[in-house]
Amino acid sequence: MAQAMFFEPLEDLGVKCNLCPHHCKIKPGKKGICRVRSNQAGSLITSNYGQVASLALDPIEKKPLYHFFPGNMLLSAGTYGCNLSCSFCQNYALAHDTPATRFIPPETLVLVAEQSRSSGSIGVAFTYNEPSVWYEYIWDCSQLLKNRGQKVVLVTNGYIETRPLEQLLPFIDALNIDVKAFRNDFYRRLCKGALAPVINTVERAARHTHVEITTLIIPGDNDQLEDIEALAKWLASIRKEIPLHLSRYHPAYHYDRPPTPESTLMQAREAARIHLPFVYLGNTGLGNDTRCLNCQALLIRRSYYRTEMVHFEEGRCTSCGAEIDYIIA
Repeated sequence: MAQAMFFEPLEDLGVKCNLCPHHCKIKPGKKGICRVRSNQAGSLITSNYGQVASLALDPIEKKPLYHFFPGNMLLSAGTYGCNLSCSFCQNYALAHDTPATRFIPPETLVLVAEQSRSSGSIGVAFTYNEPSVWYEYIWDCSQLLKNRGQKVVLVTNGYIETRPLEQLLPFIDALNIDVKAFRNDFYRRLCKGALAPVINTVERAARHTHVEITTLIIPGDNDQLEDIEALAKWLASIRKEIPLHLSRYHPAYHYDRPPTPESTLMQAREAARIHLPFVYLGNTGLGNDTRCLNCQALLIRRSYYRTEMVHFEEGRCTSCGAEIDYIIA
């Protein structure tokens, strides 16, 4: 356990957590919505500091990040807990259960990351569950990792308050942010959250660092083409080269909708491409190549997590010579 950041005392030894938009008011002996921040005698304590439930070496495309050091690996770490309650959670064993963990202090995680360089790793991704509820551990680890020249990645639902987000962003190299739908009623009904804080996170993060977006397409819930086009139009207003990953849903947790048809994903991609040039389809083998915006030459060929550089070398298209500033490598 460790002292939590971003809270204020209330009367009768209560505390108010200010890490995320829920602003949980927690009585002594009770926990917040995330299940990992609790009030102990009027102080907010985090129970998952250094508690690693999953640690693996993953292709960077699995995050998914397609325009950030493609073809490399990341040491991926996760704990337990989440500050949303999505009925369709694709990783509920970590988000909503209490899995077995092992304590890995920040210095040890950095050492493992350094050892992973020989396997092609360029840094650490905090992923699997919601990383913002692991804030204190990530805060300590990210600074150590940056000092060793390691990249730091967050795969997040974006449900975090502005102050902790802005404090952490200087130590983050890339984020994949999950925009679950472009309707607030979807967030309220299926996630017990709100859309506006996620919009705030995307817009602020995109000013500082590399951002890619993922939306899990659920049949009958967030697959309306007008909403997908509106999402793409908003992202293009921030930066038109932001990659959007439209991911195939599979039944999980408390939700039993059928898997997303491939035809739905392809229609959604066409709607998004009205505004965004880079729209990829996740959990499928469909159409995930990257082409040069200048000459349409094939830059990167992908088959699931296998990546082949075709006309992309040293930040340029080798077909037309154009500078490729929308892919970090």
